[in-house]
Amino acid sequence: MYKVVRYFTDLQDNGHPYRVGDAFPRNGLTVSKERLAELSGYNNKQRTPLIVLDEVATSNTMDEPKKVVKDERSSDSFNVESKPRNKKQHK
Repeated sequence: MYKVVRYFTDLQDNGHPYRVGDAFPRNGLTVSKERLAELSGYNNKQRTPLIVLDEVATSNTMDEPKKVVKDERSSDSFNVESKPRNKKQHK
Protein backbone atom coordinates (compact mmCIF):
# COMPACT_ATOMS: atom_id res chain seq x y z
CA MET A 1 0.00 0.00 0.00
CA TYR A 2 1.14 3.54 -0.69
CA LYS A 3 0.61 6.78 1.22
CA VAL A 4 0.06 10.19 -0.40
CA VAL A 5 2.79 12.71 0.46
CA ARG A 6 1.63 15.56 -1.80
CA TYR A 7 -1.90 16.55 -2.81
CA PHE A 8 -2.94 15.57 -6.33
CA THR A 9 -5.98 14.72 -8.37
CA ASP A 10 -5.73 11.42 -10.19
CA LEU A 11 -6.25 12.20 -13.86
CA GLN A 12 -6.65 8.48 -14.58
CA ASP A 13 -9.47 8.19 -12.01
CA ASN A 14 -11.90 10.95 -13.08
CA GLY A 15 -9.98 13.59 -11.10
CA HIS A 16 -10.33 11.79 -7.75
CA PRO A 17 -8.58 13.98 -5.13
CA TYR A 18 -5.89 12.49 -2.92
CA ARG A 19 -4.87 14.42 0.17
CA VAL A 20 -1.66 14.04 2.16
CA GLY A 21 -1.93 10.92 4.33
CA ASP A 22 -4.53 9.19 2.16
CA ALA A 23 -3.94 5.61 1.08
CA PHE A 24 -3.26 5.02 -2.61
CA PRO A 25 -4.94 3.50 -4.47
CA ARG A 26 -8.36 4.03 -2.95
CA ASN A 27 -10.53 1.00 -2.18
CA GLY A 28 -11.81 -0.74 -5.28
CA LEU A 29 -9.18 0.73 -7.62
CA THR A 30 -6.41 -1.34 -9.17
CA VAL A 31 -3.41 0.41 -10.71
CA SER A 32 -0.47 -0.86 -12.73
CA LYS A 33 3.13 -1.04 -11.57
CA GLU A 34 3.91 1.61 -14.18
CA ARG A 35 1.35 3.98 -12.62
CA LEU A 36 2.80 3.39 -9.16
CA ALA A 37 6.29 4.12 -10.52
CA GLU A 38 5.03 7.30 -12.20
CA LEU A 39 3.38 8.66 -9.06
CA SER A 40 6.23 7.66 -6.75
CA GLY A 41 8.87 9.16 -9.02
CA TYR A 42 9.52 12.39 -10.88
CA ASN A 43 7.92 11.44 -14.21
CA ASN A 44 4.49 12.97 -13.52
CA LYS A 45 2.84 16.35 -14.11
CA GLN A 46 4.03 17.76 -10.76
CA ARG A 47 7.61 16.50 -11.35
CA THR A 48 7.87 15.30 -7.74
CA PRO A 49 6.97 12.10 -5.88
CA LEU A 50 3.30 12.12 -4.89
CA ILE A 51 3.14 8.75 -3.10
CA VAL A 52 5.55 6.62 -1.08
CA LEU A 53 5.44 2.98 -0.08
CA ASP A 54 3.80 2.77 3.34
CA GLU A 55 5.80 -0.04 4.93
CA VAL A 56 3.82 0.09 8.17
CA ALA A 57 0.48 -0.38 6.41
CA THR A 58 1.97 -3.02 4.14
CA SER A 59 3.41 -5.02 7.06
CA ASN A 60 0.10 -4.81 8.96
CA THR A 61 -1.72 -6.52 6.12
CA MET A 62 0.45 -9.62 6.43
CA ASP A 63 -0.76 -12.39 8.69
CA GLU A 64 1.07 -12.45 11.97
CA PRO A 65 2.37 -15.84 13.03
CA LYS A 66 0.44 -17.44 15.84
CA LYS A 67 2.21 -18.62 18.96
CA VAL A 68 1.57 -22.11 20.24
CA VAL A 69 1.16 -22.20 23.99
CA LYS A 70 1.17 -25.37 26.01
CA ASP A 71 -1.21 -25.60 28.94
CA GLU A 72 0.89 -26.81 31.86
CA ARG A 73 -2.15 -28.42 33.50
CA SER A 74 -2.76 -30.73 30.56
CA SER A 75 -1.06 -32.06 27.47
CA ASP A 76 -3.17 -29.86 25.19
CA SER A 77 -1.69 -27.11 23.03
CA PHE A 78 -3.65 -24.23 21.58
CA ASN A 79 -3.08 -21.15 19.40
CA VAL A 80 -3.18 -17.62 20.75
CA GLU A 81 -2.95 -14.29 18.98
CA SER A 82 0.52 -12.75 18.98
CA LYS A 83 -0.86 -9.23 19.46
CA PRO A 84 -0.31 -7.61 22.87
CA ARG A 85 -3.35 -7.28 25.09
CA ASN A 86 -4.73 -3.95 26.15
CA LYS A 87 -3.93 -3.49 29.85
CA LYS A 88 -7.01 -1.32 30.35
CA GLN A 89 -10.01 -3.36 31.40
CA HIS A 90 -13.54 -2.32 30.54
CA LYS A 91 -16.32 -2.46 33.11
